[in-house]
Amino acid sequence: MPDLPTPQNAAEAALLSECWDAVLSYADLCTSGSASATRLATEAFTHGIDELRAATAASKSTGTGRRALRLPRIPLLLASVRTVAAAWETSGLGHRLDPDLRLWLHSDKAARYVGPPLHRPLALRGLRDMQEPDAVLLWLAEVESLPMSAVARRLGLDPAAASSELAQVRALFRDRCHRNHLDTPMDAHCRSYARLLDAVTRSPSAETPEDLSRHMARCVECAEAAACLRLHGGGLPAALSSGVIGWGGLAYLERRRRAAEAGMSGGRTDAAVDTGLNEGKPVRPRIGRTGILVTAVLVSALALTVSLMPFGGSKGDDANAAQGESTDGRSVADPGPTFPSGSKTKSGSGTGTGTAGSPAVADSTSRPAGNSDQEAQGESSSPAGKQGGAKGSTKSAAPDCRVKYEIVSEWPDGFQATVTVTSTKALATWSLGWTFKDGQRVGQMWDGTFTQDDSHVTATAADYNKTVAANGTFTFGFLGSWTASNSAARNFTLNKASCQAAG
Repeated sequence: MPDLPTPQNAAEAALLSECWDAVLSYADLCTSGSASATRLATEAFTHGIDELRAATAASKSTGTGRRALRLPRIPLLLASVRTVAAAWETSGLGHRLDPDLRLWLHSDKAARYVGPPLHRPLALRGLRDMQEPDAVLLWLAEVESLPMSAVARRLGLDPAAASSELAQVRALFRDRCHRNHLDTPMDAHCRSYARLLDAVTRSPSAETPEDLSRHMARCVECAEAAACLRLHGGGLPAALSSGVIGWGGLAYLERRRRAAEAGMSGGRTDAAVDTGLNEGKPVRPRIGRTGILVTAVLVSALALTVSLMPFGGSKGDDANAAQGESTDGRSVADPGPTFPSGSKTKSGSGTGTGTAGSPAVADSTSRPAGNSDQEAQGESSSPAGKQGGAKGSTKSAAPDCRVKYEIVSEWPDGFQATVTVTSTKALATWSLGWTFKDGQRVGQMWDGTFTQDDSHVTATAADYNKTVAANGTFTFGFLGSWTASNSAARNFTLNKASCQAAG
């Protein structure tokens, strides 16, 4: 396995440290284990950096001062992951790759990325045609999901003007995609819809005619064009990630979004410390996962100590406290959050993701949401709870879990969904089942694995997010396909027990 490239100067060291986290995150999606992910990321990173250096040297030697059209650094390195993965498949190392990726590499979809330029995905061509500073701004804000303040700091922009600059770059990207769409060889049927497609996507209030909708449902190229040309509605990040990266683009987008929300993006100012690429810059202290874990343990210990202190209560109260319960029947302290071990599990056609260094791991940890009226280990064992004819009527038990099913984005014949589950009981592992009403099919899942039998789907935990604290939550996401309709899933069960769907 090759070593990572040695930075040639401090500026390149900063650039390499910013890119490595993104490359490793995508390589983790493409492989079947953390060791394979690290190896794929290292080879792809080396391959991509060598390509960048060769292109820079060639442009300097020509003396024209014009940059050859190419992708910005991060998407170029992500494309290198795809290239190296294809080389693995050819050279007999395909068993290290995700099974779905192996199928994709042998399909016509993968051939588009290396075929004739005019037949490549529109987003890929549009981004390549932009000037590098504009393309970098668009990618960091839309796909890497960095806040505008971080993007402005990285690119040396005025923070006050960064948002307006991004709006101009979005319009420029649309213009490039529109030109490329008109240059694409199309049959007469697609050509007849080109002007209408341009007009409909320009206005946020314009309704798509029914015949155009039916055409886009059958034509991949026109559906891609609509996604790239429509700047309103929030579909641009998905169009960019899918069109530029290819397989796993939407899963990568979701990972980067969650990493940015957790403050773990590769673009943080001290990222070079993590990769050993920092050249003489002072290391700024930050709170890492270990610090969070230590804090959680201390808080739990303090809560337990306070609850056991005598405050003049009765002996019965003291006995309850000694058994780990407060006098009102509530748990003294919820278990502290559990953290991923850095391994991952895959089975069937599902894809479990998350490795050490992968940003998606941070969002999959259990987070206690407070104390529960039920005991953490199950229902009350007191005799009063078992009496059927006691005074008054017995209250019906509250549901053990709540599920929030959210469709993040939707496009003709496909969608991305996120499922968030809150359990009132502590879980050693979890398995969530549900039923699709409209015959939807799950294609790829992260932070879990799945099986599907007709309309029933069962998602099971990955190694790193099995444990859930009482009143804690866990989240996973998936990509799916649909035909006539795409209504929300129903009949949720957690470990085969009924689960309430959140409104």
